Amino acid sequence: MVRKATPATRPQAPTRRPVGTLPREVRIIGGQWKRTKLAVADKPGLRPTPDRVRETLFNWLGHDLTGWHCVDAFAGTGALGLEAASRGANEVLMVEQDAELVSRLRDTRDRLQATTVKIERGNGLSVLSRLAPGSIDLILLDPPFDANLFDKALAAAAPALAAQGRIYLEAPSAWTDAALAPYRLTRLRHLKAGSVHAHLLGRAA
Repeated sequence: MVRKATPATRPQAPTRRPVGTLPREVRIIGGQWKRTKLAVADKPGLRPTPDRVRETLFNWLGHDLTGWHCVDAFAGTGALGLEAASRGANEVLMVEQDAELVSRLRDTRDRLQATTVKIERGNGLSVLSRLAPGSIDLILLDPPFDANLFDKALAAAAPALAAQGRIYLEAPSAWTDAALAPYRLTRLRHLKAGSVHAHLLGRAA
């Protein structure tokens, strides 16, 4: 049974920046679609991962993801999932609830002829919970900061993670090993960039 982190160790989410202050576009950092621009819709709660943070994440992971199976559970603009596909991932499942964002993702996939990318409109938590145990090499978790989904997302993602797989967690506060312990995860890397905390997680020993 998964135990929830105690209030003393669970990071708290601050208010997200207001709509209208987001960048109008982000770009894919590396791989076959390097420098491709992705438009950012002006929607409440949409907060694309900054270019600098994505560059650091894929430096941590390595630039060649050939053969990897990846899930971007809260896809939004698609920047994270498309970055993985651009670097050779064998399969990238991108999940998004918002119909307009799903349409944009499909248009981008078709424009890039990204045959390894699958897009599903749905609930990221539900999709994570149905994945086969130990089947995913990289799980990308960037839920809306104000939705209080971090515990649920980690609980759903952890069983699907391959033995040597990685979870990327983007959050407004740093997650410690104590906070991650209920999910049998450990923090491998951490970066703070402005109001964003980027974490690379793996299975705890």
